Amino acid sequence: MTVRSEAFPNGANPQHVLGPPAPSAIFLVLTVRPGAEETAKDFLGDIAGIVRSVGFRAREDHLSCVTGIGAELWDRMFHAPRPAQLHPFIEQRGDVHTAPSTPGDLLFHIRARRQDLCFELARQLIASLGDAVAVVDEVHGFRYFDERDIMGFVDGTENPEDQEAVDSVFLGPEGEEFEGSTYVIVQKYTHDLSAWESLPVEEQEAAFGRHKLSDMEFPDEDKASNSHLTLNSVESPDGTEHKIVRDNMVFGSVESGEFGTYFIGYAADVSVTEQMLENMFIGKPRGTYDRILDFSTAETGGLFFVPAQDFLDDPDGQLTAADAAVTGDAGPEAAGVAAPGGPASVDPDDDSVDAADEPSTDEPQADDGSLGIGSLRRRRQ
Repeated sequence: MTVRSEAFPNGANPQHVLGPPAPSAIFLVLTVRPGAEETAKDFLGDIAGIVRSVGFRAREDHLSCVTGIGAELWDRMFHAPRPAQLHPFIEQRGDVHTAPSTPGDLLFHIRARRQDLCFELARQLIASLGDAVAVVDEVHGFRYFDERDIMGFVDGTENPEDQEAVDSVFLGPEGEEFEGSTYVIVQKYTHDLSAWESLPVEEQEAAFGRHKLSDMEFPDEDKASNSHLTLNSVESPDGTEHKIVRDNMVFGSVESGEFGTYFIGYAADVSVTEQMLENMFIGKPRGTYDRILDFSTAETGGLFFVPAQDFLDDPDGQLTAADAAVTGDAGPEAAGVAAPGGPASVDPDDDSVDAADEPSTDEPQADDGSLGIGSLRRRRQ
């Protein structure tokens, strides 16, 4: 779906977060070299143009990129306080399983109907940043059959839609200095498929809390206390259920035998996602951890702030304007705030996805979780 700026009273122009699932994606997590903070900040305003340049070659394939900023980089790059819910990813250390916190200053969530577009955009972004960054995680995701995860279950069916999705994901104007922004948590999970596939289907279904073939949920009274669906349900005391928007993707390498799911969850209130993870790893009550974790290991964990496109185009101007709004002093600096730019996506008014455009998986797969079309990983010298 396209979220237009009219949805926000103050005219915020959000990044292209919401949309139908794409057949192809690349997730890039970068660290910024000490001393290169200004280079990274200046680059934020270039991203939309790079996306347009690459995506113009195949507008019908809907190339887009969502950019996130980590807490530590924010502190190094800006004098302004962090957004209210931006902090380092909180490690969840349970009695049996752990969700680790791993390095990450910038996140690029790249999506399209073709993997070559995703790869070319990722290549151009990294080439433009040069030695200012190092790639610490690179995952090439692909749609797996009828949008199932590699464990065989349909993924993302509980995502909110339409206005509920907008309300669940984006910050509103009430008491927020970053209207149209959001937060995102990412984790790379690897699966022990041999152990998982040795389970009877009935045990797999009990672990998820839904039927494998039909994707129908079990009645609440039939769900196990340690099922994935039970522990991922977060409700207020009054029974109101809180939602996030997931855009998870499968990745895998035949050569290395590494298969998994890249989790990515957007939310206006990041504590909802954090509560889900606490339930999964610590348990609710403690010790009743998510049964799926016996077969799925969290390898990475990061939390990022996803500002509106206006901020990426002119971060200093936006922060000056926000400060002026709080103090009541418009000042000469605030008067020079640039006009909001277009979202970092191509042809955003048409978000249709053609199911026939499946990404090819005929290429030999690499040992970094990619589809064998190259790697962007760079080691620091």
